[in-house]
Formats: sequence, structure tokens, C-alpha cells
Amino acid sequence: MTKKKILIVSSAFYPQNSPRAFRTTELVKEFARQGHSVTLITAKDNTVHEPFEKEFGITIKDLGKPKFNEISLNTNNKIVSIFKRLLRRSLLWLFEYPDVGLMFQVKDKLKGESGYDLLISVAVPHPIHWGTAWAIRKAKTPIAKTYIPDSGDPYMGVFYDRYGKPFWFKYLEKSWGKQATYLAITNINMKQNYYSEFHDKIVEITQGFKFEDYMNTEPFVNNKVPTFAFAGTFYKSVRNPTNFLNYLCTLKSDFKFVIYKMGPNLALPYKEKLGDKLEFREFIPRTQLLKELSKMDFLVNIGYNPVLQSPSKLIDYYFTGRPVLSFPDNNIDEKLIDEFLAGDYTRTFEFEDMEKLRIERVAKQFLDLIK
Repeated sequence: MTKKKILIVSSAFYPQNSPRAFRTTELVKEFARQGHSVTLITAKDNTVHEPFEKEFGITIKDLGKPKFNEISLNTNNKIVSIFKRLLRRSLLWLFEYPDVGLMFQVKDKLKGESGYDLLISVAVPHPIHWGTAWAIRKAKTPIAKTYIPDSGDPYMGVFYDRYGKPFWFKYLEKSWGKQATYLAITNINMKQNYYSEFHDKIVEITQGFKFEDYMNTEPFVNNKVPTFAFAGTFYKSVRNPTNFLNYLCTLKSDFKFVIYKMGPNLALPYKEKLGDKLEFREFIPRTQLLKELSKMDFLVNIGYNPVLQSPSKLIDYYFTGRPVLSFPDNNIDEKLIDEFLAGDYTRTFEFEDMEKLRIERVAKQFLDLIK
């Protein structure tokens, strides 16, 4: 394939620890490895990113400082604390504050950009898409031949936000749908969560990884007591560990449940009940996390719904080579849990064709869509 000129816009990038940061980083590296001209617009840290530019032969342009700052909750006054929490939640729900500022940053940063073969905007947060679509509409000359917004989840159709989204955001959601040549999502089953008028544009492009970079896990050695782990974020509406933890509290046998947590920890109230059987660890860089997870007897995936989700943690779990206990958060299978604790992994989660996750294939899928 001839050399292509590629522009990627994302607020999440190396060395951040998030699925969207991994997505952006892997794409940038692979496009560059294949000899394409790659420009990335993101929040640039010269100390970290200048060496990255030199190593992979790419250009990183600074997205700039945030337009808006998140409301600080630091206060010793209980009434003020409650007010600040309500204000922060209200501004988030009503205006997607403070991330809405990214829309203006992206629009301004794309001004004057043109001549690219491929433009990819990566969400979350979705204001990245909103700003890109805005810039495309305002551009006097086309920014790129092909524009592909890439999303792990929809915005209006997101299922784990119990409050839903205000109706006015649908106009922003549809704005980038109209501008897009194609819409890339990581799981085609989630197509139903997007506006039907854009269904003919939707393509499945999974997460992608350089397999050789993630296969260096630790050799497994049986633990003295059953030791299992969960890595990621819990939500009240989905991926809620309450039922699972309630059942663990009824068990008299020894075990250790390790949680590598991100965000609010819904398991915290169970620490007093389970004591040393429950251990919390801070989230760590991905390559290091995979080595730690590979030491577990098995891994836990909660609340998986293939129609609504494409959790990146399952990809991480795959690389560890460990059995996976997977179940809906609202309907645990106590017998299945007992089997895993007894070392019977007959009903382990079955992974699909993981070869499609090779970054070489994923990059080709994007390149094949260039008009």
C-alpha cells in the first residue's frame, strides 16, 4: 500500500492507563511502523512525548490546556461539600462539563489542517468527535478524504449511565454521524445502540494490540489458597460486584480476592466483612498488570453482555492465559463460583477468534476504508 497521510485526534494517549489511550497509542505506533506519515493531536507532554516522536517517527501536536477545570471537592465544610458535589454532577449532566471544553480545543486545533488521507477521532470523551465534526463543517478545504470517528460506546445510547443524557446532546451526536465517512465501533453487536440513520456507516474494528508486546507474562504457580482478581471499574448500574461479594461473605473456606481498582470502589464496604480475604490494589501500567494477573488462579469478569459491551479487560485476561469466571452481575451462578474455587475451570469463559485483535489487521481495516 502506498504511503498515507494520517491524522488522529484523541485526548487519551500514552502513558495514560485507559482503553482509549491504548487504542490511540497502538494505532499511532502501527501506522508509523507500516511507513505512513502520522500526526497526532493530543495533550502533549514534551518530557514523555518527544522521545516517543523520535522513536516512532511521528508528529505530536499539542491540544492545549483544558478550557474548563473540574470543580474541586476539597473542603472541610459538609454543606459546601454537598453543594459542590451537586453542582459538579449537574454541570456534567447538563453540559458535559468540563470535557465539553475539548470540543472547542479540537475545533480550533484542526483549523488549517488539510490534505490528509485519513482522519480518526477517538472517544471517549465524545466532545473529541463533536469538535472534529465542527471543524470539518467549517473547513474551507477538506481536512481529509476519509473521516472515521472511533468509539468504544455511543454517547446518547450509553447503557451504564442511570441518569441518561439530556435530549439536546442528540444534535451533537448526530453532527459527527453526518460528517463521518464510516463509524468504527469495537463490537458490531452494539450497533443497535446508535442512531439507525447511521447504521449503514457502522463498521466493526476491534481493539488492536501488538501481540508480541503483551505475551511476556509470569509463569503460573499454584497459590496456597484460591487467589483470583478483578481489574477495572465497577458501576452501580452494570458490572456491580454486590451479589458476588455477598456470596463470598457466606463462604467459610479460605480464598483471596484481589481488586485492581479504577474510580469509585463499590467493594469497599466489604473489606470489614472479608478482612484479609479481600485486597485492594491501585491500578498499574498495563504490561505490569498483565504480569500480576497471570499469577492468579483465575480472573473475574462481572456483568458481561456481548450486545452492550466490549470490555477491554477481557482482552487483557486473554493475554494472561488464566481461566475466566464470567457472569451477569444481577444473576450470579453460585455453583459456577464453587467450581472455580475448587479448581474446576471446565466452564471458563470462551474467547472468540482473538487473531482479529492483532494490530496489523486492525490498522489494515482502517486503511482499507480510505476513499
